[in-house]
Amino acid sequence: MQISVATTRSINSTNKLLLIAGTGWLFDAMDVGLLSFILAALKQDWGLSPSQLGWIGSVNSIGMAIGAFIFGIYADKKGRKSAFLFTLLMFSIASGLSAFAWGLGSLLILRFFIGMGLGGELPVASTLVSESVAPEIRGRIVVLLESFWAVGWILAALIAYFLIPLPAVGWRGAMIICAIPAFYALYLRFNLDDSPTYINLNTDARKESVLTKIQSLLSREFCRQTVMLWVVWFCVVFSYYGMFLWLPNVMMMKGFNMVKSFEYILIMTFAQLPGYFTVAWLIERVGRKWVLVTYLLGTLLSAYLFGVAESANQLLLYGALLSFFNLGAWGAMYAYTPEQYTTNIRATGAGMAASVGRIGGILGPLMVGLLVANAVSVNVIFGLFSLSLAIAIVAILLLGKETKQTNLQ
Repeated sequence: MQISVATTRSINSTNKLLLIAGTGWLFDAMDVGLLSFILAALKQDWGLSPSQLGWIGSVNSIGMAIGAFIFGIYADKKGRKSAFLFTLLMFSIASGLSAFAWGLGSLLILRFFIGMGLGGELPVASTLVSESVAPEIRGRIVVLLESFWAVGWILAALIAYFLIPLPAVGWRGAMIICAIPAFYALYLRFNLDDSPTYINLNTDARKESVLTKIQSLLSREFCRQTVMLWVVWFCVVFSYYGMFLWLPNVMMMKGFNMVKSFEYILIMTFAQLPGYFTVAWLIERVGRKWVLVTYLLGTLLSAYLFGVAESANQLLLYGALLSFFNLGAWGAMYAYTPEQYTTNIRATGAGMAASVGRIGGILGPLMVGLLVANAVSVNVIFGLFSLSLAIAIVAILLLGKETKQTNLQ
């Protein structure tokens, strides 16, 4: 009976943590998802060029790169909870303020701070959850955490489809909605515990300098997994932000109006949830490495087929498959990343991998804007993203190690 009570408490604690961290993740996804639709709206409202639209997405990723690096280090020094709350507050306040942007310059500045908050929160949240649950369910729980991203994207697509076209709301009203997480952060202040693994970390390990932590990541013990993660994160983020931030515009380039484009992407977005759930089921059975490789391969093929698709039915099918496999791969990647390192450098390692990835997030939208401005076809652009994903797959096959159900040190 005592074992049963203890087990019940553990399950309740895990579910509470998943819901709390997942809700923060949901708000992050809602902001990123809305950005892709807002780019399409800004193209009409402000008459922005493809290169200017590309800069909006890229400045967001510059902020994410810096935020992932800074707050990963901060989380190893001051705790996962503190970093999670600070980043959530930063991005939500900046999101609300961006509703009042008066031009491209002011919007770019605010998108930078939004990106810092987003980039810092995501690896910190996955590290917090990864360190707080039992090894036999750790991978599944982290993937389920990532599945909140799909819910956030669905909410973003619903807001874009039903509210952004309304003159009384528009894209500015959508950004005000993104300020809601600021109030949620106040709730978390009193209802979120820090990682027990981090709490038990000795003081000397917490006080390690930034240079010492970076040297550890590049040492013989961790160099192989660090190189693998940096390549994979760069290639995956490069392709994801290049494809998904431009998705509404790509649909419009293929002949659909803005409202119809939003409608189709809303349908595609629903395919993200089964992508996450299948990975959550497979990851403790097959393992992290092979699930990640399989879903990246599915993303590669779907991206190529979406690029060459012409009819509405083809676009819907391959767009749904792209959402299914790509977001499933993200779930596996977030489960895989924190498991590569020991506790004293875990958040720093996850943050630096995400930071390197965000460099890809900077270059992806910029590349699409440049290529579109030079009349390069959509199928060539998506072919380049398929090549990027192939490089990620090779890196995992050559350098990746299986970490299924290993105890975190």
